[in-house]
Amino acid sequence: MASHITAGSGPLRLFWWKAVPNFGDALSSSVVAHLSGRDVVHTGPGKADIFATGSILQIARRKYSEVKTYAQKPVIWGSGLLHAVSSLGFLSNVNIALLRGPVSASLLGIKTEKFGDPGLLVAEIFAPAPSKTHRIGLVPHHSQMADPEIQSLADSSEEILLIDPSQAPATVCRQISACGHIYAASLHGLITADAYGVASTWVSPGDQGHLKYYDYAASIGRVLISPLSWDQIPDHARATQQPADLPYAAGIRRAQADLRHSFPACLRAQQTLAVPEPARP
Repeated sequence: MASHITAGSGPLRLFWWKAVPNFGDALSSSVVAHLSGRDVVHTGPGKADIFATGSILQIARRKYSEVKTYAQKPVIWGSGLLHAVSSLGFLSNVNIALLRGPVSASLLGIKTEKFGDPGLLVAEIFAPAPSKTHRIGLVPHHSQMADPEIQSLADSSEEILLIDPSQAPATVCRQISACGHIYAASLHGLITADAYGVASTWVSPGDQGHLKYYDYAASIGRVLISPLSWDQIPDHARATQQPADLPYAAGIRRAQADLRHSFPACLRAQQTLAVPEPARP
């Protein structure tokens, strides 16, 4: 009688930032589960098998900077920096499969031409809305949802949909895909729009740093100069013609391919293998 060995079949331990409900961070578990074929559970950074979506490399640096022998080196796949880091000693204690963008790579001193944010794969997971319901979608940073200026703009026209980034990823993705043009202060508002081929414009994220936006944009060859202020949106929307295709669509496809190809085989679900019993003498 054959015995059975199953590799990579247990839950995959993933770290993502969850201090505040935010669909961009929550997307991490959906994308990792999709590519790995395994259940995914949230865990602390010191016990993670993998770090994926988000500007969370600072957290990895703090956790893995100590000079010691680590029982497990976590995989970095699609993560990025929020700001420059002062010490790079943690790099020998993690396995980097892919970084979000070339800004993060440059700051870490890593030479590579492959990049990608895992959020670019969401259209493979959540089906787009069956039709366009709004001409404009607004995706604030989660810290801006109570801003009266943004609320007033959303209330000014039935053609405008205010999308709350604290909702579940499936809901936010469907709402973004149902809009003709997205104005987003949320980084993953822009990334999700790109994944669904929806034109988008960067809007001021308040006091949030800009590095992560430029890091992502550079990964797909998207020109990103400076964000609009919220009061500039009506004039911009009136003057903007919607493109038939995103001008950087080839960059999106390249990043999506890099994401798929770089996901570690050791983290994917593997089939149960039948192992023959040893022959009896």
